[in-house]
Amino acid sequence: MTEIFLAVAIVFGILILALLNIFGRKFHRRVNQKYFYKQWNMILSQVKTPEGRILAIIDADKLLDQALRRSGLRGKTVGERLVAAQRKLSDNDAVWYAHKLRNRLVHEPNVKLKKSEAQLALTGFRQGLRDLGAL
Repeated sequence: MTEIFLAVAIVFGILILALLNIFGRKFHRRVNQKYFYKQWNMILSQVKTPEGRILAIIDADKLLDQALRRSGLRGKTVGERLVAAQRKLSDNDAVWYAHKLRNRLVHEPNVKLKKSEAQLALTGFRQGLRDLGAL
């Protein structure tokens, strides 16, 4: 009788652990790719002028942050969410380069943005968005 009770207790314990594992996971919402493609195309339409490139980088950073949030990644800042996403990002350095460039553009007066820097940053943002399933 105790052997049956022990077997039932073990099976019950395994079942509880399995349910906790399934329901304890954080369910990530799928991102709306249609929305992100539309926003990304609007960002790319800005890159024709030097001022537009600056705005495109700032907007791309905002779009990446939306994708990070909608993917269920936590953090108080974009940087904290990027740290949480580093295993999901195929080129973590490129995304960080883009985000740091955005910070320089916003916080440092008189920053001169080279076209090649803007292209590199936008490539990093695009890859990050792809890795998160937004593009």
